[in-house]
Amino acid sequence: MPIVPPTHSVERSLRRAGAKIVVGLDEVGRGAWAGPVTVGAAVTGLRKAPEGLTDSKLLTELRRRALAPVLADWVTAYALGHASPQECDELGMTAALRLAAVRALEALPVEPDAVILDGKHDYLGGPWQVRTVIKGDQSCICVSAASVLAKVHRDGLMAELGEECPEYGFADNAGYPSPVHRAALEEFGPTGHHRLSWAYLDALPKWRHLKRVRDVAGAAEGSVDEQLTLGF
Repeated sequence: MPIVPPTHSVERSLRRAGAKIVVGLDEVGRGAWAGPVTVGAAVTGLRKAPEGLTDSKLLTELRRRALAPVLADWVTAYALGHASPQECDELGMTAALRLAAVRALEALPVEPDAVILDGKHDYLGGPWQVRTVIKGDQSCICVSAASVLAKVHRDGLMAELGEECPEYGFADNAGYPSPVHRAALEEFGPTGHHRLSWAYLDALPKWRHLKRVRDVAGAAEGSVDEQLTLGF
């Protein structure tokens, strides 16, 4: 089935409502066992998108890496924000996502009037005017651009971290679950780059004592996603 190219439809509707500068946000690393969660922010204006732009997950690694520098030159502005594994543990995923998003927005050289956020849940909130769009990384040009830029940057960062601990295969799995990653965790345990409140540690008797448990308020936040989808 052919991929439908993203458009400026949502951005145009926000502009008609008075927003002059609209930014697209997308995250990468939510489901990883290791590494930061990263949020990309991109302002694209209403220009025609580069050929082949879509959600980063629908592109091959080769295509993403070729497209990223093109996008970096093409966008009006972009920035990236990160929340560390330790911040993910301490805050919970929803709050960590917001922290990374705020860092990305504050790093932009322009101040947006409105934000298009991929997904159905507004993890950002005020003071920004937020429009959530399910599959916005496929349908909205600025969110697609943010998706590719964030994914390529985080993959590169994980490959660099993997040079310190090659047994975990970060260059290939970017900190996500994989057979190589599982085997390394069983033998060597988590590194300083791992999230220690994640459910994968429950399946590692040798290393289970390292698991961090947040306080009641923090543990409730995002606990369903983390326990059910981020398990071993």
